[in-house]
Order: sequence, then C-alpha cells, then structure tokens
Amino acid sequence: MTQLSQIYLVMLLITTLSGCTTVGYYSQAVSGHLSLMMSTQPVTELLDAPSTPPQLKQKLSVANDAREFAENRLALPVGDAFSTYAELGRPWVIVNLVAAPEFSLEAHRWCYPVIGCQSYRGYYQLEKARKEEQSFIDDGYDTFIGGVTAYSTLGWFDDPLHTGFTSLPDNRMVALMFHELAHRVVYIDDDTAFNESFATAVELEGLRLWLEQRDDREGFRSALARLQHRSQTLTLVETASAQLETLYAQRGTLPETELRQRKAQVFEQLQDNYRARSEDWEQPGPLGEDPQELNNANLALFSQYNQYVPAFRQLIREKETDFAAFYRAVEALSRQPEESRRQTLDQLGQRFHEDL
Repeated sequence: MTQLSQIYLVMLLITTLSGCTTVGYYSQAVSGHLSLMMSTQPVTELLDAPSTPPQLKQKLSVANDAREFAENRLALPVGDAFSTYAELGRPWVIVNLVAAPEFSLEAHRWCYPVIGCQSYRGYYQLEKARKEEQSFIDDGYDTFIGGVTAYSTLGWFDDPLHTGFTSLPDNRMVALMFHELAHRVVYIDDDTAFNESFATAVELEGLRLWLEQRDDREGFRSALARLQHRSQTLTLVETASAQLETLYAQRGTLPETELRQRKAQVFEQLQDNYRARSEDWEQPGPLGEDPQELNNANLALFSQYNQYVPAFRQLIREKETDFAAFYRAVEALSRQPEESRRQTLDQLGQRFHEDL
C-alpha cells in the first residue's frame, strides 16, 4: 500500500466518526502513525549504506533472517512487513492505557472502526494518555499506563521495524516480530484475550524453533527461564484474581471500606509472593523487578496476554508444529460462538504441561 493510499484510508476512518473526544483521539492516532510510516527507510538501503552504524546493521540483518524464518517455517503472512526501519529516539512506539473499575477485574473496553473493541487504548503521546487516565481515576477506576514496544496494524499497513525492536536483545526482538506478525493471521473483534494469547503462543513456540535452528543454547536457556517465570507469575495472578473475584462478588453485602481493605491485602500478598518467587531470577519477571502498586488494571492486562497461552501452545503441539495446520484450526475456532470457543480453549489448556 502506498503512503498516499495509507493517508486516504486513515483519513476516511476519521471522517466516519463523530464526537469531540473521538475525533481528538483518532487525530493523534492518525498523525502518530503517519509520522512513523513516513519516517521509514528501506532496510536493504540501510544495510548497504556505509553510514549505518554497525550495531544497527547487525540488528537489521537478524531481523531479515527472522522475516524469512517467519514466512518459511512459521507460515506467517510476512508480506512487506518489517522491510523498512524508523528511528524513534525512544524504546517504545506508543503507550497503552488500561482501566478497570475499583471492584472488578473486567477492563474497560474502547471500540474502534474495523478492529472492534479492545481492553486498552494506545497513545503516541504520554501526556494525552495521562489526561484520559485522570478522567478514569476521577471516576474511581484502577488504571495502568505501560510503554508498548510495537503494535500491529493487522496487515492494513506494512508495519516497519523501529528502535522499539532494535533496542531489544536479538532473541527478544525476533520474538516480538513473530508476535506482531501473528496478529495478521487471525483477529477476533472484542476478544483481546484470544488475540493476544494466540500471538504470544506463536511468539513463544516460534522463538523455541528459531533458537533450535541456530543452536543457540544460551538463548534457549534464557527463553526457558522466561517461560518458567511467566508460568509461575500466571499461577500467582490466577490465585489472586480468584480471591478478588470472590471478594468483589460481595459488593453490596460488605461495606466499601472493608472491600478496599481486603482488596489491598490481596494485592499486598500477591506482591510479596511475587518478590519471594522472583528474588533469584537472573532477569526481570513479567511484572517487573519489584512491583509497588499492582491493581485491577495490571491483572486485567496480564490476563489478556496470557490467559489462553497454554491452550494455544497445546494446539500447536497437537498439530505437530505444523503452523499452517495450526492456523487453520485457530481460524475455525475463531468462528465458534464465544462460549463454545472458551470451553475449547479451557479444555486445551488443561491438557498442556510445560516441557522444560
């Protein structure tokens, strides 16, 4: 898609919307995305240019190898994605805002044209995210803003590489590429947990195969450690979430002051458990080195990215790492009614056991 047609498409999306808040949000989204796209250079030119720093050349060369691997081994629809590069001057491309009611783990959802509803909202400018965050805080919501290293346009545009990718270690960069490319395969409106868990599963299994092919034993050891950390953290989060769901179900029966006190105790226990579990980890875990202020929004975000990961990884195994067959099964699953889809994923997840 040419830059001119990209501009036409995004401007068309804006003109279909109404309301000052909506127009303001999409204006910053369009200007931010177009600024990113129009600042790119072809990767092949940068690799050939004597002026390109050697470290960047090395990253772009690895990225090219990963694109080829993603297309040939993982059957991902690469197209022209990651064939260009943009210098951002920062390690994140956008920040995401997540908000959840004070006594609920159900994240607020924002709805968009084309892609449906999502449980987070992205901003290219941190101050604009903080402005909207404050409106939720004023309404008593728990909130979280986190930097996002990359995002996918679901194949509408040729997503570029940028410093969000190249600032990462090689294996983390490759995993992120696999994750974002996976969003091009299947995407369900209004089901963030399905979409992100699927992409995370492709990321994890794709990275495992990538490291095996390169005989990267140290990288594989680090990847396995991260998998262990993710699994252990998910267990802690699931335990805390179950306790909170039971507590929040008592709203209307217990005074709100008591609900707040018990809620704080659950989060304090989660933080203590996480610190105890992660103190010997050689690298930061999924919740960071020392989380200080976890809340409903943090748990909602973590669950969205991890809830069904074991299920999708089990499905990859059952398809004997034939990714094309796996994608066909996922596409069929995506067409099931929501309740049936979740039951299938729950059953797959129960069969999964980590093979470390």
